[in-house]
Amino acid sequence: MLSLEESVRQFIASEQLLTTGDSHLVALSGGADSVALLLALHRLGYHVEAAHCNFRLRGSESDRDEAFARNLCGRLGVAFHTIHFDTRTYASLHKVSIEMAARELRYRYFEQLRQDIGAGGICVAHHQDDAVETLLLNLVRGTGIHGLTGLRPRNGHVVRPLLCVSRAQILHYLNDLGQDYVTDSTNLVADVTRNKIRLQILPLLHDINPAASASIAKTARRMSAVERVFNRSVQASLEQLTENNRLPIGELLQHPAPEYLLFEWLTPRSFTPQQIEQIFDSLDVPSGRIFCSATHQVAVDRGCLVVEECRPQLPTRSIPEPGTYRYTEDEKWRFTLTDGAAISKKPECATLDASSLRFPLTIRPVQAGDRFQPFGMSGSRLVSDYLTDLKLTVFEKRRQLVVTDATGTIVWLAGKRTSQRFAVSTSTRQTLTIEVLKG
Repeated sequence: MLSLEESVRQFIASEQLLTTGDSHLVALSGGADSVALLLALHRLGYHVEAAHCNFRLRGSESDRDEAFARNLCGRLGVAFHTIHFDTRTYASLHKVSIEMAARELRYRYFEQLRQDIGAGGICVAHHQDDAVETLLLNLVRGTGIHGLTGLRPRNGHVVRPLLCVSRAQILHYLNDLGQDYVTDSTNLVADVTRNKIRLQILPLLHDINPAASASIAKTARRMSAVERVFNRSVQASLEQLTENNRLPIGELLQHPAPEYLLFEWLTPRSFTPQQIEQIFDSLDVPSGRIFCSATHQVAVDRGCLVVEECRPQLPTRSIPEPGTYRYTEDEKWRFTLTDGAAISKKPECATLDASSLRFPLTIRPVQAGDRFQPFGMSGSRLVSDYLTDLKLTVFEKRRQLVVTDATGTIVWLAGKRTSQRFAVSTSTRQTLTIEVLKG
């Protein structure tokens, strides 16, 4: 069996994780895993510097860890960087868990330090058992193929040189070197899901099969290969089926794995597995139903799924008299009175008979039940029906603006059609021109 250092050396070479001659940052907590990582890389001849985070969560134990890490680096002649965080305050202000707060603070600091010292990468001490825990955690929460691949050797500038070895190998390595380490007491309590998997689930699996972790890790590596093949096929299918953020439902359902294709389309847009399952089960509902994630919204619309980024609600603006008014940050509207009859056919411009309308005018989004008399027609129509005939999506309909006069009557369906009731004619003595100015 290869020694830990030889296994790590071969793994670094096969995954092209580190470059000899560059400096590398090692995340050093003082625990067994990070101590083994620092020692192995140092003994293999890599130029390393250590970074330690004191999250001030465990009182004197946190200070003990920092002192241990500092002393270890002093003995090895390794540059030592440290930072203190008020983790609880950060978690409260950002409304995240303590665990998530520590993660965000840690990796933000590591990346900034990496840039400051010109390091090639950030080496973290995740090992084979961590990869297995991550796979099981993802499996419990619900995941696609990506979640079954465990941890990757590289994620941007973050590299994991110990993924090739187990926790038992790490402890054996440190014992052989006579190297001590510190223990985070919070890792010994089964109070969070990952700890429950580590302290309760994995021991049960090892009772069934002593090589359970190695077997699961091997499966994860195989799933990584499957994922590469699958992703290529899924990407090709999505490129073929989707256009302008629209996915035809009929063609989706003819795909060999329609629900998974939907999963791969919507997951990058922040939809959860539970939401995607609901969307898939709702494909036969009438048009108009909308599902929202933190960043996007998707709707069933005339036989298609349509997705777009969430946008702020468009405002309502009162226009008391002719002039130029800012509607949104990047859009102004100009209202101009001119003598005589004038007609414009530009889509972002409307010309109306000024004598037939009354100020103040109002710019607002379309509302349910809105009706108007389109130019050239004798009767009124529901705005929603008119927009449907133009084949607008449900999201485009929601963003449609109208201009009304003081009586609440629609004078212009902005960018689409003016109202026949306010049309310019040969008897028009004064024309109101409305222009939408972008930028």
